[in-house]
Amino acid sequence: MRYSVSLVAEGDREVTLDEVVALADEVATMQGIASGVGATSYGVQIVVEAPTSDEAVDAALAAFATAAEQAGLPPWPVTRAETISEEDDLADLEDEA
Repeated sequence: MRYSVSLVAEGDREVTLDEVVALADEVATMQGIASGVGATSYGVQIVVEAPTSDEAVDAALAAFATAAEQAGLPPWPVTRAETISEEDDLADLEDEA
């Protein structure tokens, strides 16, 4: 199943535009977006394939750590992780219709 996973890492300094752009480049292949310009945190929303929500978070955490390292960001602790499955997202859209 495909999951959209949102992750946020918090630290002790403001994140620059260049760092967020570099992070966005790293997660682009995972249908990802990045955020955090001017904040003391950075985050991503990426799509991963996994059997369960917990396994999706585990896969996303590994991908996030690699992307952040490649983007030159500090390895701050992840303070938030949220998932939504493709099925849940579609059910929400059907409920709204």
